[in-house]
Amino acid sequence: MFGESHFIALLEYKSTEEGGRKTAASSGYRPHIKFPFDEYMTSGIQLFIDTEFVLPGESVSAIIRILSTEYFEGKLYEGLEFVFCEGSRTIGTGKITEIINPKLKHNFQE
Repeated sequence: MFGESHFIALLEYKSTEEGGRKTAASSGYRPHIKFPFDEYMTSGIQLFIDTEFVLPGESVSAIIRILSTEYFEGKLYEGLEFVFCEGSRTIGTGKITEIINPKLKHNFQE
């Protein structure tokens, strides 16, 4: 289900005052992810790089594994920004820094 890695992203967690989490998130945390090109949300496991947890208001690089990869084939690219949520509440933003799964990579050739 979540066996392979799909992309690496820089994640910025909102502070508690900005509406973010009240507690730290552990590596393996699985919020919903929403990309700007669609209303569809997917689950995405965040595997933090070089740390086991992140506090509200902090940033971390993470390997992301998403569900429904077939839906996102050819739609993701480096620099693409997204939000991650708990229910309807946005708790942070992310920016893709590297695509690992080539099937997901958007081809900009015309």
